[in-house]
Amino acid sequence: MVDPSIFKAYDVRGTYPDQMDEDVAYRIGRAFARVLADLEDRPVGELHVAIARDMRLSAPAMAARYAEGLTDEGVDVLDIGMAGTEMLYWTVGSRGLDGGLMCTASHNPKAYTGAKLVRSGALALSGDSGIGELRDLVTSGEPEPAQGQGAAVRTEDVGDEFRAAALRYIDAGSLRPLKVVLDGGNGMAGPMVGPLLDGFPIDQVQTYWKPDGEFPDHEPNPLLEENRRFIIDKVRSEGADVGIAWDGDADRCFFIDETGAFVDGDFLTALLAESLLRKEPGATVLYDVRASRAVRDIVGRHGGTALVNRVGHAFFKSRMRETGAIFGGEVSGHYYFREFYNADSGTLPALLILELLSTEGKSLGELLRPLRESYFISGEINSEVDDQAAKMAEIEERWSEGEITKLDGVSVDFEDWHFNVRPSNTEPLLRLNLESLVSAEHMAEKRDEVLGVIRSP
Repeated sequence: MVDPSIFKAYDVRGTYPDQMDEDVAYRIGRAFARVLADLEDRPVGELHVAIARDMRLSAPAMAARYAEGLTDEGVDVLDIGMAGTEMLYWTVGSRGLDGGLMCTASHNPKAYTGAKLVRSGALALSGDSGIGELRDLVTSGEPEPAQGQGAAVRTEDVGDEFRAAALRYIDAGSLRPLKVVLDGGNGMAGPMVGPLLDGFPIDQVQTYWKPDGEFPDHEPNPLLEENRRFIIDKVRSEGADVGIAWDGDADRCFFIDETGAFVDGDFLTALLAESLLRKEPGATVLYDVRASRAVRDIVGRHGGTALVNRVGHAFFKSRMRETGAIFGGEVSGHYYFREFYNADSGTLPALLILELLSTEGKSLGELLRPLRESYFISGEINSEVDDQAAKMAEIEERWSEGEITKLDGVSVDFEDWHFNVRPSNTEPLLRLNLESLVSAEHMAEKRDEVLGVIRSP
């Protein structure tokens, strides 16, 4: 019996081997082929799918069984080996493939495994499209005997070509000497981004740079404060210009300024948007419902169009495609790029910030100072709530004098402050993000006011 809880809103994820093992991987491979055939409206025997894996200890065996499931359905598989997740997305897009499967549990602790799944154009499967059908097939019982007709598995190393494509995003000749602390989290950043950085005039302080599925140093999730404490201390002790940390599968990166301060994802979205709008004036930029108004204001100030979007990579990628947006950014550190098949990347933000620091001649803290002095954000605060719908209705009624929108959860906007409350997809939690345009004290006052309602019986 396969545990249906492994099927999440945007991927498949569970502990190995009790929730997910090689037999489950095989079933997922078989089912993915069928779901993909329906989504792409093509016979399953004509499909071409890329597969890759991260550095987790279970990944080689799990990836092999995913591939076996696909080929048993008649799908030709291109195996690009151990790679960062965005390399899988890029391969699907650049090769014109019908889909891709990345064997990864992203930033989760070492006990986890999983799969990120995309269709043609590197468009993600989600709970709204594909994941539910996949779940139903996998949990319905043992698959029928294989009907595949000699489908092949071909291997290819796409690393050099991927990095050449990424390098075209910046003017590498503009980079000046910088001292940079790098925290790979023992994940995929070292082998994926490392060869690019080696070609730049930067003094690298490499930490946890070698892939190791044991994660001997810290979990590969820089959003948790305990996992970024090391790089913050290292930036300060080294007197570095910037610190960059990646999550396990390296499709997200996070920044520490020269003072050791963590850079919030919405502020980084604003900086990246400004940089890209200089290269393509008037372009469209997406930002998520949780984000600081800094994104909207900076995009508007530079002649672009800012569009608010639902949280989640599946929703960002489809909207990027619909709107032709040059860039999209999420508070959680996912950054999407039109010329990169609308995929989220942990490589391009690192390159763009290094370019920005070089061309502006300012420190990251100096670039961020106008934002930090004008926009006062709470960060995401979770509260356990039994009846999420009732509590959100109460919030809507309590602040009914504000401008209320329901694109994703409940957003309430006033002239000088705003907030969003969203339910968790997987836990009995409400997530609050709040911002004041007045002061840090005003933000704290409003934050506590909203939390008082959220947490009241």
